[in-house]
Amino acid sequence: MAPNTRTTDTDFDVVIIGAGISGIGAAYHLKTRRPSTSFAILEGRSGLGGTWDLFKYPGIRSDSDMPSFGFGFKPWTHRQSIADAHVILDYLDEAVDENGIRTHIRYNTKVDGADFDTRTGRWTIRTTDAETGESSTYTARFVYSGTGYYNYAAGYTPEFRGRDRFTGRIVHPQQWPDDLDYTGKKVVVIGSGATAVTLIPAMADNAAHVTMLQRSPSYVLSLPGEDAIANSLNKVIGPDRAYRIIRRKNVALNRGIFKASKRAPRLVRKLLMADVKRRLPKGYDVDTHFNPSYDPWDQRLCMVPNGDMFTAISSGRASVVTDHIDTFTETGIALTSGQHLDADIIVTATGLDLLPLGGIDLSVDGESVDIADTVVYKAMMLSGVPNFVFAMGYTNIAWTLKVDLVCAHMVRLLDHMDENGQTIVTPVLSDSAMERTPLLDLSSGYVQRGIDAFPKAGTTGPWTVKMAYEDDVERLAHGPVEDPALRFESTTVEAEVLV
Repeated sequence: MAPNTRTTDTDFDVVIIGAGISGIGAAYHLKTRRPSTSFAILEGRSGLGGTWDLFKYPGIRSDSDMPSFGFGFKPWTHRQSIADAHVILDYLDEAVDENGIRTHIRYNTKVDGADFDTRTGRWTIRTTDAETGESSTYTARFVYSGTGYYNYAAGYTPEFRGRDRFTGRIVHPQQWPDDLDYTGKKVVVIGSGATAVTLIPAMADNAAHVTMLQRSPSYVLSLPGEDAIANSLNKVIGPDRAYRIIRRKNVALNRGIFKASKRAPRLVRKLLMADVKRRLPKGYDVDTHFNPSYDPWDQRLCMVPNGDMFTAISSGRASVVTDHIDTFTETGIALTSGQHLDADIIVTATGLDLLPLGGIDLSVDGESVDIADTVVYKAMMLSGVPNFVFAMGYTNIAWTLKVDLVCAHMVRLLDHMDENGQTIVTPVLSDSAMERTPLLDLSSGYVQRGIDAFPKAGTTGPWTVKMAYEDDVERLAHGPVEDPALRFESTTVEAEVLV
């Protein structure tokens, strides 16, 4: 929901890029812990919510439990634990209004680039109005990027032979058309990831039939749509007290599943397969359609609330085909096995297109920053880039857990600089020979296609990225702000320090 008025101020202590979960989290921490700090949120779209405002495909929902995925400062009280997108958007709207954040958001303001001037210790941020095309600039001491890790403009669709021959409709979930009516239609969903397993049960009620076509299977884990313990605790001891307990419980459970997958992958595979077999008709070919070649958590597990996908398959309203595409035809898809899938609509749930920092061009003193050549400091700053913080959530647990830690540490960093009269902080990588590794360690196709363009992780000290919540709590929440890898300076041109 866009604000009724838009201010004209363009100079701030902190500019936050993106009004999704990461940007809202940063705004909350600044507003509550540094109330005198001026900030603005620059959002390229016309509404807040990021992912949850962008995607409109049927059934879109969280793929993490909401007590973990929700903010640490705002209890999740809805009965749904795996929540629909509109419920998540309502929660974000409440968080924005309860904390006076909405008036700080500048909608339709797409950030194109930002240049840091070390002489003045300030960023100049170049923007374009998404509605008028008008260019403008903002200035700030700090920039916080909450842009996520994928391209909001378009998803990934591979080249399919014969695509132009198909006489039906082809859609990608990221550009779901408002006028798409699939009632009574034969639908083929290409893909086996989180989007595909969401679409299958959501479309099966109204479509004539839905087929999930996959080259290879993914692990699918069924979880309760509602958390009985959480709902009971909310009633008995109240949401504020209950939330802390529920959040700890869910973090421990999710981290336990991940660690077990890494330590005993064969056992976890057997348990996952046993659950799938229990939910599908006797004799169903689980080994072909739900038994991946990789170990659990080499790629993200696909979560399905209450086994809804398995219910759709068991009812005959949906099916899974594991095969390779030969060509699109006028009436569907011909597979390499010789089978033909008839379709009125083909949905290409073929993944995301990764994009670091929302595609923003960074430069320091006019010199362009090669993002792929930087190394991440504490998984929240970039080597050689002053006064810049970014949020990159976890791949193996709720994204927002990391956002809360990063934002809190950023506030501590600003406080430290104020106390010491410092205006610039820059992570400096002294060991140029240190081995570098990919920022994300998943084997998923969408990650492998685009990860080379991202900053790298290091292998020692604050340059490591472990995707381990308990480790980040130790170094971001409890660890010191000062670090040998940080260079603090004061500007040569007189300027106010952050207040």
